[in-house]
Amino acid sequence: MRTIMKIFATTAAAAAMFSCRHDGAPKESRYLVDEFADLKVMRYDVPGWDALTLRQKEYAYHLAEAAKAGRDITWDQYCKWNLPVRHAVESVLENYDGDRESEDFLSFLVYAKRLFFSNGIHHHYSEDKIIPECPKEYFASLLDYSEVPAEERDTLLSVIYSPDIYPQRRSTSGDGDIVALSAVNFYDGVTRGEVESYYAALADPSDPRPVSWGLNTKVVKKDGQVTEEAWKVGGIYSPALERICSELEKAAAVAENDLQKKALGLLVEYYRTGDLKLWDEFNVTWVQDTLGTVDFINGFIEDYDDPLGRKATWEGYVNIKDSAASARTEILSSNAQWFEDHSPVDPRFRKPVVKGVSAKVVNAVTLAGATYPSTPIGINLPNADWIRRDFGSKSVTIANITHAYDKAALEAPHNTLDEFAWDDAEKEAYRKYGSLTDEIHTDLHECLGHGSGQLLPGVSATAMGEYSSTLEEARADLFGLYYIADPKLVELGILPDMEAYKAAYSSYIRNGIMVQFSRIEPGKKNTEAHMQNRKLIAEWCYEKGLPSNVIEKKVRQGKTYFVVNDFVALRSLFGTLLSEIQRIKSEGDYQAGKHLVETYAVNIDPDLHKEVLERYRALGLKPYGGFINPEIVPVVKDGRTVDYELVQAEGYLEQQLDYGRRYRTL
Repeated sequence: MRTIMKIFATTAAAAAMFSCRHDGAPKESRYLVDEFADLKVMRYDVPGWDALTLRQKEYAYHLAEAAKAGRDITWDQYCKWNLPVRHAVESVLENYDGDRESEDFLSFLVYAKRLFFSNGIHHHYSEDKIIPECPKEYFASLLDYSEVPAEERDTLLSVIYSPDIYPQRRSTSGDGDIVALSAVNFYDGVTRGEVESYYAALADPSDPRPVSWGLNTKVVKKDGQVTEEAWKVGGIYSPALERICSELEKAAAVAENDLQKKALGLLVEYYRTGDLKLWDEFNVTWVQDTLGTVDFINGFIEDYDDPLGRKATWEGYVNIKDSAASARTEILSSNAQWFEDHSPVDPRFRKPVVKGVSAKVVNAVTLAGATYPSTPIGINLPNADWIRRDFGSKSVTIANITHAYDKAALEAPHNTLDEFAWDDAEKEAYRKYGSLTDEIHTDLHECLGHGSGQLLPGVSATAMGEYSSTLEEARADLFGLYYIADPKLVELGILPDMEAYKAAYSSYIRNGIMVQFSRIEPGKKNTEAHMQNRKLIAEWCYEKGLPSNVIEKKVRQGKTYFVVNDFVALRSLFGTLLSEIQRIKSEGDYQAGKHLVETYAVNIDPDLHKEVLERYRALGLKPYGGFINPEIVPVVKDGRTVDYELVQAEGYLEQQLDYGRRYRTL
């Protein structure tokens, strides 16, 4: 199962407050780097870096190099044409000596930036194909400055421009074969039925510690037989994985403790063999390291991008612990059993003993693969249910990413809070409590929500199929929403009073039922798992609360608002829906899960959608955000490395081209 919360564009606070100039030019800002299309790119600081020892910095440096070395893997996984397109675009940007101020070239430049942001030809969030705004003939002329052979250019241009070729990265179509209709490079020549039959034959429902079959393989058909090809050294992605292993071995030599060293050794062996049992052993070891200051993510981890929710996209992450800021998450994790015992779900679906929930606040050092440039603000791993049950999980809230959003937002002349909140009381409540409750909801979601509950014996972790991501994120969100209104949080000193949670409730409903659709093009369905999760919760609660007017739809001067009238009743609705979604997951009730998602999460009211887009457009906002990494630069004196400095990158496009030169492996 997926247990990482990916809020790719913003926190609720950042979405409400970040803006750009109407002419699209970036403001004078330390944090805002670039703006184009529907995107903004920022830089982030890394508090605590200078306090690290030289050995810890060296450890982080090699982990960061290992993370960035996997860049091409993610690109290729998203679509087999991504790397050829990127290489062509990179060479044009490096070599073109014509008019770089012409309207057509500037349109090409926007396409290039969007391509880099999405790690491929599909939008990073909606997953629809990105079509350049410059004419196809002009793009063809630019290929004279590229490395693309003349005989391959027509095919490449068709891939780039045709709306019928690879229209979606991950198909969510209710009609047809979602495996065949998806552009992701996880399958070749096989149907959904063949894939599901193949893995059904591998599954052992009686195994209390099941292997995550398919996590690190491509399924193909050879000589009429369905088989797997592993992503491993000597297999698919070998050049990239060899470089990753080399850097991980260097990191192991300067690890902070024996658990880190052991974990890195297991990870390297897993990459060399492709053995998923070694992946499990690595995760068991990794989750037990709770004392290190420097930590990492590296591997084929999240299955969000697979239409069947089985294959994992490659990602890397390096972070350092913020000890002072971790006090809140440590309080939550130390009380995990209380929250589990008092959950509104059926006692059969609660964990009798919650094990090993470790939670901390961290600062990102390097983003890579599927987490770059667009990154989560909270992470909870490992994903295997049995590891979480028997050994626990690590939960992190990424403070410096959230802070970068907030700092960049301070210059905003317009915001969605003023536009979409009903009255001054609602606005003032959010301004007073919003940043705090956003962080606490993230903590509850990651620290406790994903780690809560259990499957009944014999129920597969993949039973929810293509609906698993949406339902899991909804389950974790509901856990956070239910408990953020509990007096226990005031008792623990996490919330200041019992009024604070109301700001979170109003904001969640406002965003889930309305504001978030500013990210979706007119006429499109809601397809991204986190957006589906929020829509499902908000619209289910709106519908179920209609008889007693729990959430009221109001219209003023032609503008629509959704206002929470009864916060206590809304909490009860959150608890009821949490109970039902936990039942669905615990029992493996695929049909009930499908009904919830298809009924409440997918289709957007076209009139409301049009209104949201018009109101949002008038604010001049960019709905999605991402980051460039600071560079870790060795300081060498007399042939010896005496320090590692963090140096902010010159710019977004410059970093993308630099990474293309330094980390090209495929």
